[in-house]
Amino acid sequence: MKKMLTAILFLAAPMVAFAQKPVTQGDIVEMTAKIVAIDHDARLITLTDEDGESETIFAGPEVKRFDELKVGDKVTFRYYESLVTSIRKPGEAAPAPAGDPTLVRGTGAKPSATMSQQATATVTITELDPKLGSVTVKTEEGRTMSFQVEDKKNLKGVKVGDRVDITYTAAVMITVT
Repeated sequence: MKKMLTAILFLAAPMVAFAQKPVTQGDIVEMTAKIVAIDHDARLITLTDEDGESETIFAGPEVKRFDELKVGDKVTFRYYESLVTSIRKPGEAAPAPAGDPTLVRGTGAKPSATMSQQATATVTITELDPKLGSVTVKTEEGRTMSFQVEDKKNLKGVKVGDRVDITYTAAVMITVT
């Protein structure tokens, strides 16, 4: 689904890539898809977006309210990517491993959840503005993402074309209507 950015494996599983739309720090990207098929035995859900593109995702056992989902339900994904907390140049010590995702399940009439996780990604710097403390990067999957950098000192010695590791926090909220 080209207009989707990032999502989780439906309502509480690990995050997976959705699409190629650029993200800017502080932006919330929202998309809605309709459930068009559910395979209850395999726990697979097929979603179709407003452009008619479909994707099938697995809803693991952590999706406690899977049996409440119905064909025709609309699912809204709100994705937020926060600022970069560190930039590691090649040869520097690796950051501490990121923790497990934080999951908060909704308690409303329909299934919902919010999940966040700190992530580290190897990227290539495509643009940077040391004065504003911002950086645009291209991921190994080819996505373009722009961020504010928490501490401008992290940009010292970094230049366009450098391959670096960035650590950032991503969050997604999913609601079924």
